[in-house]
Amino acid sequence: MPLSNDVRKYTYADYLLFRDDERWEIIDGIPYMQSAPSWQHQSISRELLRQFANYMLAKPCEVFAAPFDLGLSEAGKEDKDITDVYQPDLVVICDKVLLKGTGYFGVPDLVIEIISPSTAKKDRLLKFNSMKNLELKSIGLLSRM
Repeated sequence: MPLSNDVRKYTYADYLLFRDDERWEIIDGIPYMQSAPSWQHQSISRELLRQFANYMLAKPCEVFAAPFDLGLSEAGKEDKDITDVYQPDLVVICDKVLLKGTGYFGVPDLVIEIISPSTAKKDRLLKFNSMKNLELKSIGLLSRM
């Protein structure tokens, strides 16, 4: 659910001021609070993480799981200019130069979102549309039935 209906665009600089005990994403400058994932969601995420991590062992890429900040932007943007900050379920990164602090700030190689009924609209429409505007190599949307 979005924070409010005001027209202010929030950025990663604002995100850093949010409470640590809450989970947030910012999509096109609008903050959305996230609820805790279900056990089924966590089970799927854990298995995917295990499979990807095993596959990546001898490769230069690495897989990361939420909580992990993804500041989706062109490389080199300042915190105050990043208006898309996600907590994807999994993200694969081959260019580790853009890793900093709590996440990655650039365009990763793969983003995987496990679609839950409560996040379907946000993941399928808002985040997907935002991600496709950048040169993201792959987006995986998995729906659990």
